[in-house]
Amino acid sequence: MGPRRRRLLGSLGSLVQVGSPGDETRALLVVDDALATRILDLAVRIGETMLVTGASASEVTLTIVRVAGSYGLDPVHVDVTYNSITAAHHHSGAARPITLMRVVRGSVPDHDKLQRIQALVAEVGAGMELGEAVERYREIRRRPFRYRPLVVISAQALLAVGVAVMYGGTWLVILLAFLGAGGAALTQFGLGRARVPYFFSQIAGAFVLTMVAAASPLLAATGWEPAQGLRPSLIVASGIVLMLAGLTVVGAAQDAIDGFALTATGRILELMTHTLGVVLGILAGLETARVLGVGMDPPDDALPFGPIPLQLLGAVLIAISVAVFNGAGGRIVAVSATLSLVAWVGYLATTAVGFDVAAASGAGALLGSFVGIVLAHRLHVPSVAITIAAILPMVPGAAVFRGLLSVVAADGSPAVLLDGFGTLVSAAIIGISLAVGASLGIYLGQPVRSTLGSVVRTRARVRR
Repeated sequence: MGPRRRRLLGSLGSLVQVGSPGDETRALLVVDDALATRILDLAVRIGETMLVTGASASEVTLTIVRVAGSYGLDPVHVDVTYNSITAAHHHSGAARPITLMRVVRGSVPDHDKLQRIQALVAEVGAGMELGEAVERYREIRRRPFRYRPLVVISAQALLAVGVAVMYGGTWLVILLAFLGAGGAALTQFGLGRARVPYFFSQIAGAFVLTMVAAASPLLAATGWEPAQGLRPSLIVASGIVLMLAGLTVVGAAQDAIDGFALTATGRILELMTHTLGVVLGILAGLETARVLGVGMDPPDDALPFGPIPLQLLGAVLIAISVAVFNGAGGRIVAVSATLSLVAWVGYLATTAVGFDVAAASGAGALLGSFVGIVLAHRLHVPSVAITIAAILPMVPGAAVFRGLLSVVAADGSPAVLLDGFGTLVSAAIIGISLAVGASLGIYLGQPVRSTLGSVVRTRARVRR
């Protein structure tokens, strides 16, 4: 065969042969408008459920794109705001895009449901059929909250117990903190059933809590020995952590860093509004107590923590209670308790070497969220669930109450008034430090999580 003939046959072969002999043959999915609408509807509904149950806007966006891409719908453009999700897909050459929008009614943390949604997304990526995925999603969406209201209210009261234990409170202080927080939680539950806006529920809950604390010195007036030296400020400080437990500090910071300005602005505004409700409720309670003649004097110094074993026990109790009243299952509860110890040990270590409270709180939040994001991937639990439980023991409830009490008791004294505002500013700085530290830990942990995941997948392929 001459050179010219070989060149001619090679040219003809190049027209027939596509790719190399070792390439796999892939079937191209044909997605018409009806199928594209079904795929996009499932993806957006999954994203809506994730946003409602506590996921960040970035995570919701990536999930919608991933679910749609698993069924051959690409590209998909997603816009997530504070109260709506819009997704669009434009066929090549089509006259108009397919666009769907879902309105997000409100945030209702349910970490068990979020965990199931994430498991469904993983199965969709592994090849689950579309009809089966739709049915599975409907089952998850219709699932009731994991715990009954009595269990949720008891868990909220247990959170205040954890804070009181951390500060080394006596058994009477712990009991009063449990009763005060339980009364506040029961009040908020009743107002929620009556569909009262959450802002007013925060006011009512904080008012009930403050009145319980203001009435506690009456026990000491009876001469009862265990009531002597009772610290009402510790009772209110324990409840303030409960009032602030459901706020989206980490989510707002993460959305702002990710560039979701509208979602971050909405969450920050919600955070400020609900915090203002707590402030107004406490102020109303303090003023009512003053009129009734049972007013409280502001403490001169910050409340000291108890012994380190009690601090660790209190952090674990707080993490467990947060996980339970957010609807978490046993695995999330166990991981949350472990991470609370990790974060608090980080806080203690940084304070021991000379860092101030704000810097130590940020360092503890960073360590807890970093370890949490890695464990979340390995144990298949939502990272937002365990991150919140890890940082909540460091929420400055005592500082918030001490600042408010100083402002109310200032009585025109500029020095006391400035001291109160300075304490409130310090508490706000600690809150910002917690949000930034937790967000930074999540971002630092994501590459490590991806690396570990690729190593595991490589080892699995080698074994096969």
